[in-house]
Amino acid sequence: MLSDEMRQKLIESALEARHWAYAPYSGYTVGAALLTASGRIYDGVNVENAAYPNTICAEQVAVFKAVSEGEREFIAIAVVTSDGGAPCGSCRQVLSEFGLETLVLIADENGNLLAETTVRELLPNAFRADWIKKSPFTPEGDFPEGTSTGSV
Repeated sequence: MLSDEMRQKLIESALEARHWAYAPYSGYTVGAALLTASGRIYDGVNVENAAYPNTICAEQVAVFKAVSEGEREFIAIAVVTSDGGAPCGSCRQVLSEFGLETLVLIADENGNLLAETTVRELLPNAFRADWIKKSPFTPEGDFPEGTSTGSV
């Protein structure tokens, strides 16, 4: 259970981070603050690019920062936008990789908590790792029995 104090701290961290967003094309700045199981908070901002597909969302920046420092378990993420926009589909998928029960706090630019949900609720029937067909190669790199080239 997330305390009211921690909810507020995450929203304030996302609000503060939002000032660093780089959004010269849309003007839609986003800040995120991710609480990990270790108790650390990682922030993130959206970074736009003239080649739009190369833009990265605030939620993904926060997740990638945390993962790059060895974190794998997330408790909650706060997302702050001007109007309380929810994470996009790509961000929902990235968050689902690390746990469907991660709490998602959605707030506006005044710090008002507009919604509290989970990744599972935002992304029902999320694509999960156990749906990926495993490689025909063994962990040792040998070819599967009965093949000479690894082609199956």
